[in-house]
Amino acid sequence: MDFYSISSGFLYATFFIYLIATAFFGMTLGNKRDDNKKSKATKYAMIFTIIGFISQLTSYIFRWLEAGHIPVSNMFEYVYFFGMMLILAFIVIHYVYGISALGLIALPVAIVVIGYGSMFPQEVAPLVPSLQSSWLYIHVTTVGLAQAILAISFIAGMLFLIVKVDQSVRSKETTFLELIIYGILSTIGFIILSTTFGAMDYEAVFTKEIDGYQEEIEYDMPALFAPHDSEIITEDRFASGLETPGWMQGVDAGPKLNSLVLSLVVGLILYAIIRLILRQRVAAYLQPKFGKISPDVVDDIMYRAVAIGFPLFTLGGLIFAAIWAQEAWGRFWGWDPKEVWALVTWFFYAVFLHLRLAKGWHGKKSAWLAVIGFVIIMFNLIVINLVIAGLHSYA
Repeated sequence: MDFYSISSGFLYATFFIYLIATAFFGMTLGNKRDDNKKSKATKYAMIFTIIGFISQLTSYIFRWLEAGHIPVSNMFEYVYFFGMMLILAFIVIHYVYGISALGLIALPVAIVVIGYGSMFPQEVAPLVPSLQSSWLYIHVTTVGLAQAILAISFIAGMLFLIVKVDQSVRSKETTFLELIIYGILSTIGFIILSTTFGAMDYEAVFTKEIDGYQEEIEYDMPALFAPHDSEIITEDRFASGLETPGWMQGVDAGPKLNSLVLSLVVGLILYAIIRLILRQRVAAYLQPKFGKISPDVVDDIMYRAVAIGFPLFTLGGLIFAAIWAQEAWGRFWGWDPKEVWALVTWFFYAVFLHLRLAKGWHGKKSAWLAVIGFVIIMFNLIVINLVIAGLHSYA
C-alpha cells in the first residue's frame, strides 16, 4: 500500500475542509445577523473543523507508517504537526469558552501555517544519524504542542485588539495591528511564490567555491539575491545582479534570503490590493463585523494559554533540548541560533507571566504581549530557519 500517496491525499483534503470551515465561520460575522443563523453557521463550522482535524490526523498517521518513525524530522513535518496541534487546541478552547469569533482567526492562521509547511520538500527520507534518537520525538513534539497552545494566546490577543483598539484615529496601535496582518500576508506570499514557480519548474543554478570545492546552489524562485561570490550557470531573466551579504554563512544563505525578501515584497503587494478594495485599514474593516465579544473572557483565554504553554515549552524547548544536545553534541548549551532564540522565547513568556501576575497587566497590555510572543515564535520558525545557518539547519 502506498502510504505516502494516501497521506498526501488526506493533506489536500484537509486544506479544503478547513477552507469550508472558515467560510462557515465567516457567516457568523456582523451584528445584524439572526442569532439562529449564526448558531447554525457556528455548528457547521465546528463540524467541518473536526472533520478537517480527523483528515489531518489520518494524513499524519499514514506518513508515520510510511516513514517508520513519528514524522517531525524536517520543516514540512514539524510545521504540519504544529498546525495540527493548533487546530486541536482551538477545538478544545471553543468547547470550553464557546467564542466562535476565535475561529475566524484560528482557522486562517492554521491554513497559512499548513500551506507554509507544504512549500518545503515533502519526501519521506531516512533519519540522518544526528536525528536517530528518542529525544527527537520527545523534544520536537513537546515544543510543537507548546507553541500551538501559545499560538492560541496570539489568536485571542488579535481578537481582543481588533475589537478594542480605537480605529477612528491612526495611532501606533493601529499601525502595529496592520503590520501583524502584513506579516500573515507575507507568509501567504511565500506560498504563492513557491506554488507558482514550482508549477513552472523554475530553476536557477549557481556555482560557488566552498572549502576548496565547487558547490552547486539551486534556486526555485527568481534569483533576486545571488549567492555571495558565485557564478550563474543557467539562464535567469529575473536575475537582478544583487548578491547575498558575505557575512551570511552557509551554502543555502542566498536562497533563504532570496525567499524571505520576495515573500515580503509579495506580501506588500497583497496588502496594498486589500487596502484598495476595502478603502480602509483591514482591522478597521473587521472591527464592526465581530459583534459583541466579552473582553474579559478573551483576556482569560490569553492568560490560560500562556499558563499552560509556558511550562510545556520549558520542558520541550529548554530541558529536553539540553539533554538531547548533550547526547548528540557533548554539550548542554552552545549558543546555536535556534538555541538562543528558544531562550529568548522562554524569557519573553516568563516576563509575560510576571507582568500579568505581579504587575496586574491585563487587557490591551496582555494582548500586545501575546501578539509579540507569537511574532517571536514565527521569527524562529521562519527567519532563523530560512536565513540563519546553524547546527539545526538540517531541518
